[in-house]
Amino acid sequence: MDTMASNAKKTDPKSNAEREKVVLAYSGGLDTSIAIKWIQDKYDLDVIAVAIDVGQPPSSDDIIARAIRNGAEKAQLIEAKDEFVNEYIWPALKANAMYQNIYPLSTSIARPLIAKKLVEVAKKEGAKYVAHGCTGKGNDQVRFDVGIVSMDPDLKIIAPIREWVMTREEEIDYANKNKIEIIVKKNSIYSRDENLWGASCEAGVLEDAWTEPPKDVWVHTVDPKDAPNEPEYVEIDFEKGIPVGLNGKRMKGVELIESLYKIAGRNGVGRIDHIEDRLVGIKSRETYECPASIVLITAHRALEAMTLTKDVIEYKRGIEQKLSQLIYDGLWFGGLREPICAFVDKTQEFVTGKIRVRLHKGSCMVVGRKSPYSLYDVGLSTYGKGDSFDHNAAVGFIYCWGLPDRTAAKARKKK
Repeated sequence: MDTMASNAKKTDPKSNAEREKVVLAYSGGLDTSIAIKWIQDKYDLDVIAVAIDVGQPPSSDDIIARAIRNGAEKAQLIEAKDEFVNEYIWPALKANAMYQNIYPLSTSIARPLIAKKLVEVAKKEGAKYVAHGCTGKGNDQVRFDVGIVSMDPDLKIIAPIREWVMTREEEIDYANKNKIEIIVKKNSIYSRDENLWGASCEAGVLEDAWTEPPKDVWVHTVDPKDAPNEPEYVEIDFEKGIPVGLNGKRMKGVELIESLYKIAGRNGVGRIDHIEDRLVGIKSRETYECPASIVLITAHRALEAMTLTKDVIEYKRGIEQKLSQLIYDGLWFGGLREPICAFVDKTQEFVTGKIRVRLHKGSCMVVGRKSPYSLYDVGLSTYGKGDSFDHNAAVGFIYCWGLPDRTAAKARKKK
C-alpha cells in the first residue's frame, strides 16, 4: 500500500505555490536525508521525498515521517515488490540474465522500476525536477538519468552527491548544524544495496583485489563451511519460464523469492566475488549475495535444456547476453529491450516443468528435472534395453556430415 504524508508546518500557501518541485528518490539514509535541506537551499525547490519498496530491509523508524520532519513538502512510500517481480525480475529470469555471466543484475534490474515511479510521481505532482543520491563514478547515475529522460525528456535531474564535496563526517556535521534528523548507523566502510533479487557490497578493504572478503561482508548467506552438513533439496515448479511453486506449494513471486532466499542463504549459496567492468569505464571489485536468483537461474537453465531445441538454446544465449548488457547499461526503456523480451517470451512457451536442486555448503546443483514438454527421450538416449535409435543410420549421417571436409582434403591433396 502506498502512503503519503504532507508537511503541515508550511504556512505560506502563496509562497509554496510559487516554488517549483523536485521529486527526490529517498532512502532515509544520511545522503538523501541531508539532500532535502541541501536542495532547498541551493535550488529553492519544494522537495517531495519518494521511497520505493523493492524488498530492501525496513528502516528502524518511519522514514516518511522523518522526511517530513526534515523539511520535505510531501513524502511517499510506494509498495512495488509485486511489480518488481512480475515486470522486471521475471523477464530477466526468463533470459537467464547475468552480466558477464556472473552477476544476476540484482541492483541493476531495480533501477528502471525506481526511475519509472519517480517519473510517475513527478507527473502527478507537476514537478519539473527529479533528484537521486548516486555518485559521479558509479553505474546507477547513468541508469537513473537515462531512464528518467527516456520516459520524460523535459524533466531536469539533480544529483547532489555529484555536486557537493563532503566526506561522511562532513555530512554528519552538516546534518547536526542544520538540525537534520538522521539515524547514523555504525560507520561501515562498505557501500551496500539490497532488494528481493540480491544484495551488493563494495568499497573498504574489498578495493584490494587480493584480499579475501572479510566475514562482515556477508550478511545474507552462511559461510559454506558452517552450512549444514546434510544437503537440502528444493523443488521448483515453472510455467512458461516463470517459477510458480516451491516444494509442492504454489506461491506468488514475492513469497517464492523470499522463501528461497532464506533456504539457499542458510546453505551458503549465492556468494559472488569478481572484478566487474563498470559502464563508466572502471574495473571494480564487487561482491554480491544472490541466493534466490542463483538457484532460480540455475533451475531455469536446466529446464530450458530439457524443453528447447539446440538451435534455440544456442541463439538465445547471445540474446541473453545482449539483454543483460542493456539492463546493466541502463537502457531498459530504449528501443531494443521490448523486441528482445518478445523473442524471449516466445521461447518460453513450453518451458514448463519441475526442477529438483541440491543445495549443500555453497553449491547449487540440479539433480532432477521433468516436463510434459521434455525433448529428452530415454528410448533414443539409452544404451540399455529399449534402445530405439537406428544405429545403421549413423553411417550415412557421418558420410554426409563429413563430406565437405572430405572433399576439401581430396582437392588439396591433389595440389
